[in-house]
Amino acid sequence: MKNSIILLASFLVLNSSCKKTDKKTQIAKFEPTWESLKQYETPEWFKDAKFGIWAHWGPQCQPEAGDWYGRHMYSQGHWQYNHHLEHYGHPSGFGFKDVINDWKAEKWDPEKLVALYKRAGARYFFAMGNHHDNLDLWNSKHQEWNSVAVGPKKDILSGWAKAAKNNDLRFGVSIHSSHAWRWYESSRMADTEGEYKGIPYDGNLTKADGKGKWWEGLDPQNLYAQNHPLSLDSENIESIFEQWDWQNGATAPSEEYCANFYNRTMDMIDQFHPDLIYFDDTALPLWPISNVGLDLASHYYNSNMERNNGNLDAVIFGKILTDEQKECMVWDVERGAPNDIEEKHWQTCTCIGAWHYDRGVYDRNEYKSSKTVMQMLVDIVSKNGNLLLNIPVRGDGSIDELELNIVDGITKWMDINSEGIYATRPWHIYGEGPKAESSNPIKDQGFNEGKGAPYTAKDVRFTKKGNALYAFVMENPKEKEEITIKSLATESPYYQTDFKKVELLGGSIEDFSFTQEGLKVKLLDNQDLAAPFVLKIH
Repeated sequence: MKNSIILLASFLVLNSSCKKTDKKTQIAKFEPTWESLKQYETPEWFKDAKFGIWAHWGPQCQPEAGDWYGRHMYSQGHWQYNHHLEHYGHPSGFGFKDVINDWKAEKWDPEKLVALYKRAGARYFFAMGNHHDNLDLWNSKHQEWNSVAVGPKKDILSGWAKAAKNNDLRFGVSIHSSHAWRWYESSRMADTEGEYKGIPYDGNLTKADGKGKWWEGLDPQNLYAQNHPLSLDSENIESIFEQWDWQNGATAPSEEYCANFYNRTMDMIDQFHPDLIYFDDTALPLWPISNVGLDLASHYYNSNMERNNGNLDAVIFGKILTDEQKECMVWDVERGAPNDIEEKHWQTCTCIGAWHYDRGVYDRNEYKSSKTVMQMLVDIVSKNGNLLLNIPVRGDGSIDELELNIVDGITKWMDINSEGIYATRPWHIYGEGPKAESSNPIKDQGFNEGKGAPYTAKDVRFTKKGNALYAFVMENPKEKEEITIKSLATESPYYQTDFKKVELLGGSIEDFSFTQEGLKVKLLDNQDLAAPFVLKIH
């Protein structure tokens, strides 16, 4: 009972100095309710685009030590805590606010990177607006901890937005900061043993503590957001996963915190008018304890319609959506894909390595290959989805030579095969072969990529466009091996008598025939095929 009272009191806290700045649009088709948002229809441009590239880049890339650095650096014994000790010192004296100060982005060239991604076939580009570390990466009106005031002293979103526009790419912004309240609770802990035992980390610092420091005049609590009781079991670094949706003993955010999140996100929307917004949340931000996510979604849709002559041209992504919520926005699956064609258009977000740049992934050469990325893209598109791919960016703003090689491989593949990707739609079935016949269930928000046996030449995925059927053979066959596509057998319900021609995109075939066993294709020898290769059937 005592814990429940604490949670309720925290939730009811109201600071009158931080209220929502409500804005009205002339168009008010969408109200801030799930029922009203069900009027949403995914725009055709997004259904046609299929492929986007993401720069999931911010101050957590500066240590080059991977994901969630700003949380795990405050957990004694964690490998990122050890990395922090070695490179920066103890987090009681050098906290994440100081990592931000160390981040200068001195080699960042957004025009060069976005042009590279456009050349690789991306039809939209995503930048990170903020992460759970709570630093706004633009000239934020409602967050003094922003990239113009501290760190690189640059308006990161403005640079990305300009580069996207110059390269004629749709522009998206990802917003992750709704979770900073719970995520940063580790910054209030202390070592439990050793030289610094019991000395608090820097998450309890206040504005007064900054006198004579580089951050004098700034309030660390506007970054760490820790003016609240700790959540249940917050000493356990893993407990956040059971409390992600503000349940199981999570201390509920105050109304002040929710209003500040709303104002910052509204500021981003009204400054940049992004074509897409990715919320790293179940459904919408701070749902179900607050309606600010619904308020933001309705404003975003209405303002987009106002700028597009009454046509809704925008996309919002959310995770772990109910069937009703899938009517209201686009479902995002993190590092995975569903097992079959989805009626509603959806998206996978994934990365060739870690979300935030990790030097260890580079040193061990653990990036996904361009072939793996293309196999993922094909599987996703065959199931009515899009792929949003993160290419990790170093703290200095550059990408490494291994990543450049991967992007080059993607470029070469798309140059040959993209006609089977862009503006296509699912066929009767998404595919055939061993992987299609095995179940690979999604866990939570996704996390089922790379499971099961590798692709073989018997694994095929399908897309269609106009009168053409595209059959993607997911792996190169063994020498002299004949390709058989069982779904196109003459007795199959999917066989069409008007299929007269079979072509290999970027190459040549020796012979083909439609038989009772399937479409049989014999390839010419000595062709340099980059799997998955594409048969155009029409």
